[in-house]
Amino acid sequence: MDAITVIRAKRDRTELTDQQIDWVVDAYTRGEVADYQMAALNMAILLNGMNRREIARWTAAMIASGERMDFSSLSRPTADKHSTGGVGDKITLPLAPLVAACGAAVPQLSGRGLGHTGGTLDKLESIPGWRAALSNEEMLAVLDDVGAVICAAGEGLAPADRKLYALRDVTGTVEAIPLIASSIMSKKIAEGTGALVLDVKVGSGAFMKTLDDARELATTMVGLGRDHGVNTVALLTDMSTPLGLTAGNALEVRESVEVLAGGGPSDVVELTLALAREMLAGAGLPDADPAKALADGSAMDAWRRMIRAQGGDPDAPLPTSREQHVVTAPSSGVLTRLDAYGVGVAAWRLGAGRARKEDPVQAAAGVELHAKPGDTVTAGAPLMTLHTDTPERFAYALEALEGTYDVAPAGTEFTAPPVVLERIG
Repeated sequence: MDAITVIRAKRDRTELTDQQIDWVVDAYTRGEVADYQMAALNMAILLNGMNRREIARWTAAMIASGERMDFSSLSRPTADKHSTGGVGDKITLPLAPLVAACGAAVPQLSGRGLGHTGGTLDKLESIPGWRAALSNEEMLAVLDDVGAVICAAGEGLAPADRKLYALRDVTGTVEAIPLIASSIMSKKIAEGTGALVLDVKVGSGAFMKTLDDARELATTMVGLGRDHGVNTVALLTDMSTPLGLTAGNALEVRESVEVLAGGGPSDVVELTLALAREMLAGAGLPDADPAKALADGSAMDAWRRMIRAQGGDPDAPLPTSREQHVVTAPSSGVLTRLDAYGVGVAAWRLGAGRARKEDPVQAAAGVELHAKPGDTVTAGAPLMTLHTDTPERFAYALEALEGTYDVAPAGTEFTAPPVVLERIG
């Protein structure tokens, strides 16, 4: 085998053989295939695609590059969720303890934010003492005790994906659906969960901007999961407007705790419950009632135990920003648009996100919304509050918000898109 032959095959729209796929993924992981050669192959895949067999084999090869986790010793069935990323998407925080309170085990391996999308681990690290890095033994112990764990993936899980993801990010090949699907699913299958629910975001603040692209990605991933014996379904969910009323790390933790306390924004609650029901059904617990677990405090109890088990103090004050800037409504009327991407970029520029994986983030930075599309606003009243520790960032964030919201005359009818657009699987 040699890299040039594999690159030429995909360049010429030839279907790659199992042997070619196995070899090139393994050789790249070991360093035998150079970054520039794999970049060329990634571009050929972006332009010419892969069929289902090729994607399944590529995914299997990435899984085979590392270890597979085993949760068979747990007394509970396992279920996990993966989101393709969005703005204000703090759903994992209330969801994992909620599903645990209903009887399933949730081994949630999460990541950090990059660009305008937030990262679950960054959010939780705003809680004093909380730690993301757990050994496999520690992860199992927390799952056995609490029923939910949110932590970073270990170095041994799909190492091929770690190399490929970094390469795609700097070579303009992030958008390739076969590579997105195999990247997500290789980690989730290697993780060893029995059931998986995919939250595939659609809209300006999401990676997939159109329903057709989101549907293609979701269908591909559901097929990959089922091919590998994982009970997999997908929900296509709206990301044209930020989820909830916050985008930023400590801000989103605070809002998640409000949801666990029985309050919180209606869209966050609705999506949390929809995903919880899918996870519980996939785990064989269709009669469990997640709404009851929110109402009776058992989900909050599971949250507090989960945070403590990972070294955090659930009672400690969350960080607050040293500086705030209020953006006011330009006129009175009905807010009819609030673009998720613009809000996400503003939060990133305020310090809540990072441009490179090694960049630090500000725990208290972000955007707090005072209105959502459909709400009545008054000229000069607060529309959103920007939070940061470094006020020189305000001007840069305000640039990102230019043209991202519209106010129509009072009485204008507005119908918000549903939170869940479609179910696949």
